[in-house]
Amino acid sequence: MNIKTTTSSLNGAGLKIGVVMSRFNAPVCEGLRNACLTELVALGVAEQDIWLGSVAGALEIPLVLQKLAHSKRYDALVALGAVIRGETYHFELVANESGAGVSRVALDFGIPIANAILTTETDEQAEVRMIEKGREAARVAVEMANLLKVIR
Repeated sequence: MNIKTTTSSLNGAGLKIGVVMSRFNAPVCEGLRNACLTELVALGVAEQDIWLGSVAGALEIPLVLQKLAHSKRYDALVALGAVIRGETYHFELVANESGAGVSRVALDFGIPIANAILTTETDEQAEVRMIEKGREAARVAVEMANLLKVIR
């Protein structure tokens, strides 16, 4: 067989990454941010090649991602946030719409977006997941940026 394959690369050297973080549920979002930024740098992304912006909540993330994608300055983007179930239907609305918005921007602009907007039942569940999910978002962004460079 003569199948062309590519292996994933977690080498972030030379990549430009945009990160958008929600401030709502701040302790969890700050944990996601710290883990993500630390992992990006550990993967070789230069600090000066990382842009970090914050927005009020998860529903605002897709608009900023859209503007970043439109700028064509970034190889990949990261969405960081925490939507924690409350006693109203608002949880479903925010979780569904923020997720759909992130996916739409990625597909409309052909840019990888690592979606680390946590959707959990409790604060405790979010706190347990924030570090690994932040690291995972960094790895996904770098891997997908490198894969798309190979495909192009």
